[in-house]
Amino acid sequence: MSLTANDNYFEHFTPGQVIRHARGKTMCEQDNVGITLQVLNTAEAHFNEDIMQKNAMGRSGWTSRLQFGGVTIAMVIGLAMQDTGENALTELKLDKIRLKAPVFHGDTLYAYSEVLRTENSDRKDAGIVVFRHYGVNQKDQVVFEGERTVLIKRQGATTS
Repeated sequence: MSLTANDNYFEHFTPGQVIRHARGKTMCEQDNVGITLQVLNTAEAHFNEDIMQKNAMGRSGWTSRLQFGGVTIAMVIGLAMQDTGENALTELKLDKIRLKAPVFHGDTLYAYSEVLRTENSDRKDAGIVVFRHYGVNQKDQVVFEGERTVLIKRQGATTS
């Protein structure tokens, strides 16, 4: 019995392939307040309901506070990991990060991944895959975009 899926090894990724990841995540108080305070980000947009209700963003109630961008990035990458990271041996790079629209408490995020390219590595047991990850909200609005480069195990290879 395999602990990982049979279709997420290096050989299974093809440039141009787009993956719609199965899971979504509704952003909650813990996602914003708990994690944001742990990294000592005290920006009012994350914590001051009074200020945010008066803000021109036109939202009201508990959904008026913004999610910390770092949490948005981590959540989208996390939603993509089941399909793009189960056989990852090394995370090589995360770059070209763009937070394209605000995410608020109560928004639900979904993830998509596009395979930009694949290439051989200096290891026989693995190859390199470059993904572009997208996060969209419940309105299908793109809220995050970024590229991730990963060293991924080849099917049947043993790693040392």
